[in-house]
Amino acid sequence: MNKKLIFNAIVFMSLTACKPDFMPKPKGFNRIVLPENLFYALPDTFPYQFQYSKHAQILKDSSWIAEPYWIDLYYPDFKASIQISYKPVKKSEDLLKEYMATAYKLTSKHQVKAYAIDEAIIETKFGKTAVLAHLSGEVPSQYQFFITDSVNHFLRGALYFNTATQNDSLAPVIDFVRKDIVHLLNTLQWQEDLQKNRD
Repeated sequence: MNKKLIFNAIVFMSLTACKPDFMPKPKGFNRIVLPENLFYALPDTFPYQFQYSKHAQILKDSSWIAEPYWIDLYYPDFKASIQISYKPVKKSEDLLKEYMATAYKLTSKHQVKAYAIDEAIIETKFGKTAVLAHLSGEVPSQYQFFITDSVNHFLRGALYFNTATQNDSLAPVIDFVRKDIVHLLNTLQWQEDLQKNRD
């Protein structure tokens, strides 16, 4: 009787002792290695000029026939694009108001998913003023911006990721591209300004 009891106790202990304790794994993110950045000047075939990242490719926008100065700065490693659109203002206050209203409207379309939209006014190194909007939350576009001289030029941009990865996981990449956007704005000049500097 004693031997049977001891045997049962040993079997029970060996079955229960080998069972691993269940521990939930902490939330993890994909490891993202961010490269060192260098910048190239945009070709001088555009009415605007800025420096863009060596990690981005210049692609024609899908509407390039109608809008030859619309481009995408595509980051193949991140599956991200900064979509750039450009419109001439033609010294028209009405056109300027229309372009600005469209820019604000396109940003506000994301209010459904964004839990905050923070706008910042940036004074660039060349004395230009830009508006940069940061959209927080699970939004398809995390940054949108525009810059204008109020007389001849209006340039708008928006950052988009072509991935299902959540924005929390993309945070380092979003910040990397945000710095590129700020650099783009700080180096932006209109062609007539560049021409004056050359003369």
